[in-house]
Amino acid sequence: MENGQIVRAFRKTGSYIGEITEVRQDICIVRVLAVLKHPMQGNLHHPREVEVPFFHERKAHAFREQIQVPSNMVRPYEDEIPKYEDSLKEAVQKLYEELASKPEDPFSNRSLEALKVLIREYELMYGLEWPNIAKS
Repeated sequence: MENGQIVRAFRKTGSYIGEITEVRQDICIVRVLAVLKHPMQGNLHHPREVEVPFFHERKAHAFREQIQVPSNMVRPYEDEIPKYEDSLKEAVQKLYEELASKPEDPFSNRSLEALKVLIREYELMYGLEWPNIAKS
């Protein structure tokens, strides 16, 4: 891995396309350019559990945000880089559909509540709309 290289970076439960801006011993600093997979909602220490002390709303990293990623979680990326807003919209839609397909699952329901809060924030931040997602 080297500075300027376009990569796929996995951070916590999300996946991003970005540009390496610095390489350290076991860490790459990656500037986010697009979202491949939106982070899952909830508590990282208690995955897929609803009864936790704090159920997190996990936002995707912002456009051009610099993130630290362990070097072993960075892979070369050679496809076309989508526009950040388009990639975020697609990643949110995919996560929403995955969660909505399990209406009997308490974790999916709680995650949908958290995701709907984030969708309202993304709409304000980026001027995006999700006409197929009920926000109430």
